[in-house]
Amino acid sequence: MGKQINVTRSSMPPYEEFIEAIKPLWESHWLTNMGKYHNELQERLKEYLGVEGLSLLVNGHMGLELGLQAFGFPEGGEVITTPFTFISTTHAIVRNKLRPVFCDVKPKDGTIDETKIEELITEKTVAILPVHVYGNLCNTEAIERIARDYNLKVIYDAAHAFGESVNGRGIGSFGDASVFSFHATKVFNTIEGGAVAFHEHQIYEKLYNLKNFGIRGESLVTEVGANAKMNEVCAIMGLCNLEHLEDAIASRKKVFDTYVAELADVEGIDIFRIVKDGEVNNYAYFPILVNDPYPLSRDELYLSMHEKDIFPRKYFYPITSDQNCFRNKYKNLNLSVARELSEHVLTLPIYEGLMEEDQRRVINSIKTTGK
Repeated sequence: MGKQINVTRSSMPPYEEFIEAIKPLWESHWLTNMGKYHNELQERLKEYLGVEGLSLLVNGHMGLELGLQAFGFPEGGEVITTPFTFISTTHAIVRNKLRPVFCDVKPKDGTIDETKIEELITEKTVAILPVHVYGNLCNTEAIERIARDYNLKVIYDAAHAFGESVNGRGIGSFGDASVFSFHATKVFNTIEGGAVAFHEHQIYEKLYNLKNFGIRGESLVTEVGANAKMNEVCAIMGLCNLEHLEDAIASRKKVFDTYVAELADVEGIDIFRIVKDGEVNNYAYFPILVNDPYPLSRDELYLSMHEKDIFPRKYFYPITSDQNCFRNKYKNLNLSVARELSEHVLTLPIYEGLMEEDQRRVINSIKTTGK
């Protein structure tokens, strides 16, 4: 037994660097309301992600929720999405009074099965909301062809895909919008935060209103909005972390490559993270599938690792459509691939600065149990 090894750990800049960076706030006393650092981070991220427009928000979920709302879909409209994702994706649809229509996923990478989308389209369909799960990228070309053919919007949940690109094109530039999460557990974090990337300027104006009560002047409120602004402290954390991002990703890549080399020959342990030619990876997650002939089930391995103070995650289990909050509403849907994956997937600890001896403990806990 050793120290506790969690599935992730927040990346943070050097303490002295962050303290120095926030000192000016004690002079200005400007802590929120789209201040200097909010605006600087917004512009820096537009450049880093290679997107035309970007709006910062208090977290990724509000990016999804307000991002959907910004398109003005009619109440009761249907959004085709995946159940193999974090519950936030589904909640954002439901909280907009839209109906999630669940499409099964592909067994090779867990992303939405684009060959099954068209059969789900009805006269009520307004959008497709795919997820780049674990950073495995969706088939954007096929999805956007379908969207054009049926005049649908495409909003990508890119919470797992920050900084990834395909053939030199940033992943946030695909579709009508892409939503990123800057939660503390992500490759790039602002403590809490998120962003919506988009092409059309009117989406920026709509999001500005939605995240700031609709206020457009001292005595002018143009529409009903929420409060979802990113504050200056979070923006400064983002600016500091951005300076160290390449080192953080390189550290994750080293951990990732070690897992691949050490686990490739373990029978019944299948690596579930796919890096295709032309893609730039962020190494955010390291999911495996626990299958026969591995001697333990996924749940048994999960518990065995817990006993060794190692804490992987059954990420995602159960699928969102089967969560208790929906009270069996979607239980009879044919989502066999998503359900099968959810019963076998396990995400292993991966983060910047994971010590070699700690990663060796993770690897040995799998290899020795598998003998």
